[in-house]
Amino acid sequence: MLWHAIAPSRRYTKASHDVVRHPRLSSDAKVLILYVQGLPDGGTDLALSEHARKLDIKGRAYQRAKEQLLLCGFVHERRVMGERGRWVTQQVFSNVPLADAEVSPLWCDAGLGAAASPSARFPTVGQPGPRTVGHQLPVDEEREKNYSRPATEAPCEVADLERLTAEEAQAERVLLSLRHVSRGLHLGVAEARVLVAQAVEWLRRGVSAGELLRVLSSDLPEGGVRSAVGFLRHRLAEKMPEATVPAAREVQPMPMPMPMPLPEKGQEPEQDPEPSVSDAAPPPAVPRYVPPLVTCPGPGPEHVFRAMAGETECPDCRQAAAWARWAEHRIAGLGGDADGWQAQEQFSGWRGRLAAATAAAAVRQEQEQEQAELSRAGADMPVPGGEQVAAGHGVGIGNG
Repeated sequence: MLWHAIAPSRRYTKASHDVVRHPRLSSDAKVLILYVQGLPDGGTDLALSEHARKLDIKGRAYQRAKEQLLLCGFVHERRVMGERGRWVTQQVFSNVPLADAEVSPLWCDAGLGAAASPSARFPTVGQPGPRTVGHQLPVDEEREKNYSRPATEAPCEVADLERLTAEEAQAERVLLSLRHVSRGLHLGVAEARVLVAQAVEWLRRGVSAGELLRVLSSDLPEGGVRSAVGFLRHRLAEKMPEATVPAAREVQPMPMPMPMPLPEKGQEPEQDPEPSVSDAAPPPAVPRYVPPLVTCPGPGPEHVFRAMAGETECPDCRQAAAWARWAEHRIAGLGGDADGWQAQEQFSGWRGRLAAATAAAAVRQEQEQEQAELSRAGADMPVPGGEQVAAGHGVGIGNG
């Protein structure tokens, strides 16, 4: 490949190699990053789809590029209620991947999502008229006032979240990483804190972080997940593993209690001392059993595996040995091994022997067919001396 490049002196955009060589971004997604990054001031009022339409990226191609940008953290979206009760989709675009915690200050600095000031215009046209139906509401319905919608929270108000322990921080990382597995399992920090207690219980029962991630992200509904928090809360509760049962301690015979002397008159009976905290503490949990590492004696470089049931060879070596035994039976059924066959040079091991035996059996079958045809043709040939024997008949025809 010949390489020739001329650096432009004006009207250019600096692109990071992390973006140009990103393995999970398509060419359309990379072009969108470079295009939006080079927009002039005041050119960001349009939505991302409008800029993509100018680049002739439409339909499914745009949806695929946008999904990649959302998963990789270059684009962030949220829906808020804007003026006159209409829902508006707000977008944040960056040329570097950003996390949700890094995007929140950008929403606050831009003042997006703030409640709109009330309008000075009349809500309806014309003068108000008299009521046409009813005169007075029942007393039961006047106890409290009904609002058309709940009061909105103050913009950019971040809840004061408490510090987490090591186990809770690990469980939170697992819950927040679900967004990379499925888009429907996207959780915010506040939503993940609600499920941290259930996830920590899984870790305390011997489940690893990778296994917890696999259980929560596998076998998703075909129609998608409508509520990530509700779905994960139900799955964490329904698929909770059993608690580890401590090993049974040896039961020692208890000595017979000695009879207590009766208290004398005027003397209060002695009370039993309260049990200490160490006596009431539960026994320690049994550690999880991990199979030992065993060196496999099979062929190839030295490798180890975990023997779950006392195996001496790894699964790959056992499977290769089974294939070799099957090849020996197959070669014996084909009439033996043809060591001098040309197929032995192309392959090695039981594969070469099996290929040689198969080819030799095919040659023998062709030779037998040729001999059968020659024997049938020789039966119909004339016999010297004037006699002719018909094929399939035992009658001879003579001259005299």
